[in-house]
Amino acid sequence: QVQPVESGGGTVQAGGSLRLSCAVSGYRGLNGAVAWFRQAPGKEREFVCAVSRNTGATIYADSVKGRFAVSRDNAKNTIYLQMNDLTPADTAVYYCASTPTTYYYVTPPRGPFDYWGQGTQVTVSS
Repeated sequence: QVQPVESGGGTVQAGGSLRLSCAVSGYRGLNGAVAWFRQAPGKEREFVCAVSRNTGATIYADSVKGRFAVSRDNAKNTIYLQMNDLTPADTAVYYCASTPTTYYYVTPPRGPFDYWGQGTQVTVSS
């Protein structure tokens, strides 16, 4: 069973940076893709970015392009989200999600993702 676990959330001032980690257990092989989503209070969950475990290719939502960077370390089965130039609009619970390891992804999908972590809170103060 694939199980993502997020860490690294916290409170930061506007303009600051945070790095989230997603440690995933249960992987077999190097196929699959991992994404970050976020959900702010009173809003629907939204896609943030994703990375292919096979190629390292990445995709981003327009709202974070140029500020966020996703990367993977397959040796550690860990995915990182570096968040820079944070604003209060980035305040949300951030979730890590993974596909099964069935398919090879040249570029990662925006969904669906079968396995989800519990989330980590990111709060950006003004």
